[in-house]
Amino acid sequence: MASARKFQVMSLTDAAADRVKELVDNSDKNALGLRVGIKKGGCAGMEYTMELVEEQKAGDDVIEDKGVKLFVDPSAVLFLLGTEMDFEVTKFRSGFVFKNPNEVSACGCGESVSLQAADLNALAPQA
Repeated sequence: MASARKFQVMSLTDAAADRVKELVDNSDKNALGLRVGIKKGGCAGMEYTMELVEEQKAGDDVIEDKGVKLFVDPSAVLFLLGTEMDFEVTKFRSGFVFKNPNEVSACGCGESVSLQAADLNALAPQA
């Protein structure tokens, strides 16, 4: 079933794509890629979720970018539209970070966020 959408829900930096590839290649399962979603939790209200994918679920939005696959949970699509996923290593931590235009606020530790659904009218091509 082909999608009429002309844009990707999310994009990845080279660092994020390299880390996803490393996770998939080193998985002890037959991983196809990484599923990204959101769940309620944390002090700001929502947290990003990630898990290795062995099988595509109905409704997943599949993004193929830079040689890797991201599977976006259908319940998270409106909250992740326009998001760039990065992987950064600092002196004290390493992990995926999300530059999300739908983020309203984040907690001080950066582990949870408050998100609003994307404005689809703002994404529609202007005539």
